[in-house]
Amino acid sequence: MYQSPSTSPAVGGDASAEFRGAILRHLTYTCGKDASHAQTTDWRMALSYAVRDRIVDHWFASTRATYAAGGKRVYYLSMEFLIGRLLQDAIVNLQLDQQAKRAMRDLGLDYDTVLHDEPDAALGNGGLGRLAACFLESLSTLGVPAYGYGIRYEHGLFRQSFVDGRQIEAPETWLAQPHAWEFERPEAHFEIGFGGAVRETGKRAVWTPAQAVVAQAYDTPVIGWHGRWANTLRLWGAKPVELFDLERFNRGEFAAAAEPEALARTISRVLYPDDTTDVGKELRLKQEFFFTAASLRDILRRFESEYDDIKLLPAKAAIQLNDTHPAIAGPELVRLLHDERGLDFNDAVEIARGCLSYTNHTLLPEALERWPESLLARLLPRHATLIERIDAAHKAAHPKSGVKVIEHGEMKMGELSFIMAHKVNGVSALHTELMKSTVFKDLHTLHPDRIVNQTNGVTPRRWLLSANPRLSELITGTIGDRWVDDLERLTGLEPHLDDAGFLDAYAGAKRANKVDLSNWLKSEHGMAADPDAMFDVQIKRIHEYKRQHLNILEAIALWQAIRENPDAGWTPRVKIFGGKAAPGYFFAKDIIHLINDVAAVLNADPVTRDYLQVFFIPNYNVTLAERLIPASDLSEQISTAGKEASGTGNMKFALNGALTIGTLDGANVEIREQVGAENFYLFGMTADQVVARRSVPGHAVKAVAAEPRLAAALKAIRSGVFSPEEPGRYAGIVSNVGGDDYFLVASDFADYWRAQRDVDAAFTDQQAWARMAALNTARSGWFSSDRTIRGYLADVWHAGSLLT
Repeated sequence: MYQSPSTSPAVGGDASAEFRGAILRHLTYTCGKDASHAQTTDWRMALSYAVRDRIVDHWFASTRATYAAGGKRVYYLSMEFLIGRLLQDAIVNLQLDQQAKRAMRDLGLDYDTVLHDEPDAALGNGGLGRLAACFLESLSTLGVPAYGYGIRYEHGLFRQSFVDGRQIEAPETWLAQPHAWEFERPEAHFEIGFGGAVRETGKRAVWTPAQAVVAQAYDTPVIGWHGRWANTLRLWGAKPVELFDLERFNRGEFAAAAEPEALARTISRVLYPDDTTDVGKELRLKQEFFFTAASLRDILRRFESEYDDIKLLPAKAAIQLNDTHPAIAGPELVRLLHDERGLDFNDAVEIARGCLSYTNHTLLPEALERWPESLLARLLPRHATLIERIDAAHKAAHPKSGVKVIEHGEMKMGELSFIMAHKVNGVSALHTELMKSTVFKDLHTLHPDRIVNQTNGVTPRRWLLSANPRLSELITGTIGDRWVDDLERLTGLEPHLDDAGFLDAYAGAKRANKVDLSNWLKSEHGMAADPDAMFDVQIKRIHEYKRQHLNILEAIALWQAIRENPDAGWTPRVKIFGGKAAPGYFFAKDIIHLINDVAAVLNADPVTRDYLQVFFIPNYNVTLAERLIPASDLSEQISTAGKEASGTGNMKFALNGALTIGTLDGANVEIREQVGAENFYLFGMTADQVVARRSVPGHAVKAVAAEPRLAAALKAIRSGVFSPEEPGRYAGIVSNVGGDDYFLVASDFADYWRAQRDVDAAFTDQQAWARMAALNTARSGWFSSDRTIRGYLADVWHAGSLLT
């Protein structure tokens, strides 16, 4: 078994001096700066390179151990890896905190200023990408040989700002400066084709693409806890086959000469380009095939460097598809095995299925991708034919089934992913059962052993130890530090919850975090938030099913109630929102605009502003989450029951001692089971009740009529109270809530109002609140991504750790 190299070659003062020397060497010889002229970014880069040096030794040792063991590797294919800032993560996992702080102090620098200079890597949007990042860190902590594969987006999703309350999108610029953590791999590149023609040669075919780009690898090492193991995040950047057309340039066609590079780079410029147009759809499909095809070729290249028998592939490679974005992996792996390596088609399908497994993340139709047959046939002609053959083979094996991959001129990636995977997993207990009974009901009937559950988790190193040092120190001082890689040890806190001294310290850590957030809000955004008020936080992608509009409607109703009776002893509350709306999702963008318009009115109202304020913080990302979550009192997890697959934000909040107000949706169900129903503010219909309610004619009209507070809130919006210059600005939201209301905002409003008033009453008893918050922390240990990965290893991947 593998033994990792020592993290620190020296101890005490010698270690600090050596580390300081490494920083100065990198400042001079890597960054090309002397200390007297170096800026904060120069020092941050030098510190990053010094830390990276320590990682590389473990990275190389882990790679050598992997090859020596000859075992199974895990390959995680994901469109997103929301890794955030990496410097502090690496320092914490290598346990270099004290050395780094001392070195910065000795060099006359503020440690926190240097850390916060690092931009967030713009490689994801929400829970899908953050989960992938947590999984990679846990795979390294557990010592499992693994690669993450994705795209090296130059501009990410977008940088969000607000102008007159409206969301404005601008490109992220995280790569405007060198990225200290990546290694470019010019030797690791593959030509990826699109379009063209297919020529049949007997039972096989030859695909000759009409266009091609080069997928170039960039590697980032991912270090685990204690620095005992490091895996690789390999991201693909798109480059042209021919970089520059000199002949056209010399003819004076300067822009045309650079066109190949511009067109190729389009593929890896932006995460989730707007697909409301045909060209947008084409780009999305190109992106998905680009990174999936490059990753599969890289996996086969590595396998064939060690083994001669391709039939061993399922024993050596576990390939996880993170949602349907890499669904094309099924037909592409079949093509590589059948067309390029000569395997029989049926054998190729079975080998591919033995390698592939698929994580479903949502039951929403738009997330279960469907591509027009015409687009797929034009862009990937061989794959379109192979999908037809896979569909036909499945139908032949199950002639009485009505399951179809191809239907109504569309190719359905959810069904394709299911058929081509040996295991399909949901991400919470409820979601997994709903998969079986709804979207994959027929497939589950045919393959009853294929669907398994793996409830999501979060890495405690990032989301407690690093993000919340005050609480982490209290926990370690109370039960020791073994919880960091064995999170269920947090249950050891429970005997201390009747100790007033412990609860005072717990509440003190929370309040100090709130003061930090309040100061930051004031200095960065001019927002004045009283740290003694309840910090009520909803941070997530803006979507109708996540129901940010339910939250703001309740805020309007509360504002109206306070205005009517300002002396009724209201609990002061600061509502904080964060999240981005997809550029083409206009309803979601209207929700953002409404929240900002409401905030402008409420925050300026002298009657209510001491009791209720609303803030929408722009450009939500990992770093902002690390600020908000440790300072939060209340976690808003209010999606329509049956729509949120799992969520991981809900876990982070509970772990950091925020109480949840939520529905029985996703992992909320399991959080409530773990922390206790008395420590969770439940409201709303169940998933079954949601289905039944939708069948009631005029359900929204009836709900509004039965709830005067909701009717008054909608009337205020409709009459232009929050948009006097344009009274009809939110007519779409008002008509939706009072009309179709698919996500049942109106029907759940009254119970949501009731639960919020229960929260108000509980918050007035700060000692009891602190005990409930501490119970949430003590009982959230099950939601570690280490536990999730162990589940995948046992139930899906059949792989193991190489650590002793």
